[in-house]
Amino acid sequence: MSKKFSISMAVIAITALILPGTALISKAESGSGSARRKIVVFKSGIHENEKDTLIAHSRGLKEKDLDFINAKAVSLPDDDSEKALKNNPSVLRVEDDVIVEALDREEKSFANNRSAQTNATATAQVLPWGIDRIDAELVWSGGNTADPVKVAVIDTGISRNHPDLKANIKGGVNIINPLKSSDDDNGHGSHVAGIIAALNNGLGVVGAGPAADLYAVKVLNRNGSGLLSDVISGIQWSVANGMKVVNMSLGTSQDIQSMHDAVIAAHNAGVIVVAAAGNSGGAVIFPAAYPEAIAVGATDKNNLIASFSSRGPEVDLVAPGVSIFSTYKGTNYATLSGTSMAAPHVAGSAALVLNTAVGAYDANANGVWDPLEVQKKLQDRATDLGASGFDNLYGWGLVNAYSTVQP
Repeated sequence: MSKKFSISMAVIAITALILPGTALISKAESGSGSARRKIVVFKSGIHENEKDTLIAHSRGLKEKDLDFINAKAVSLPDDDSEKALKNNPSVLRVEDDVIVEALDREEKSFANNRSAQTNATATAQVLPWGIDRIDAELVWSGGNTADPVKVAVIDTGISRNHPDLKANIKGGVNIINPLKSSDDDNGHGSHVAGIIAALNNGLGVVGAGPAADLYAVKVLNRNGSGLLSDVISGIQWSVANGMKVVNMSLGTSQDIQSMHDAVIAAHNAGVIVVAAAGNSGGAVIFPAAYPEAIAVGATDKNNLIASFSSRGPEVDLVAPGVSIFSTYKGTNYATLSGTSMAAPHVAGSAALVLNTAVGAYDANANGVWDPLEVQKKLQDRATDLGASGFDNLYGWGLVNAYSTVQP
């Protein structure tokens, strides 16, 4: 995704044009320049040394270990190298390491917040209409602010010095280049993070769970593009580091089994996976389309499905996703639209649910919330929209944070 910025004195208007085939911007971020990236999945029982030897014999270059799904991301020079790996009895399959994109649809306004500490009046906190619509603010008065639920934002990073975010940022990782920080050089991840957990501090905006612990998992570059293997690695990191919720406001139209395997593994590890349904107005994209993920469509201020929101039987819930004001890169704020903005409303709501007793929803009687139990309660307590009951536009309805946290 590429962006052109037109700067004025107080407001920057941004127009974003999403290019599905956008190339990654540097060798460091793409892994190996012009060589083709693949995900090589091995059969069980194959030793690590044998895996590396097989890759070397195929003239491939290992880029990343994906132990989470018994795979490795590799760069291959030609078709013969790929064929050799596919024909090896130790290899289960070889898949394309496809491009994954951030899912914001448009960017309308951009306000600078550098005067926040000296001019509180100009930056007085507002309750974004989306947070109001899901009634998240009604939950906080009871003492539930999602503290200390760990939420991973698998995205472009999070702006570390943003006054509305930094106190909630507890850690992170740059999957693209581990030698660099997880700071946001695009803005998309910071916008998503603000919807989830912008601070209730009297400045700017406030998120659904204003005291949740945010973790920046940077898998997309400054153009909002990334490799599937990096997304998988980000999911792997999230599970290994005890995240309770992961938000993925990103996706691809290509169904790659390795991505599904990663989502299944996270789900089985007890992680709630929330994903944006897509902005094509057509079929739900991946990973949202997988049954182990909560697929979220976008609605407008009239509780109508957004024209761009993807639809189909995979949609589980909808949430506000049109003209959403939230934090942005640096110390800024922006108004964006997309299912990218809808998904974090659900992720924040899930974090609030995790701070309540599981009660009657404890289907497996283990005393803790499991992903399916959280999803069922979110769906049961959603505000029904469209056709009565489940439908392909709104799923089970508009997420309602307040109703969901009630016993």
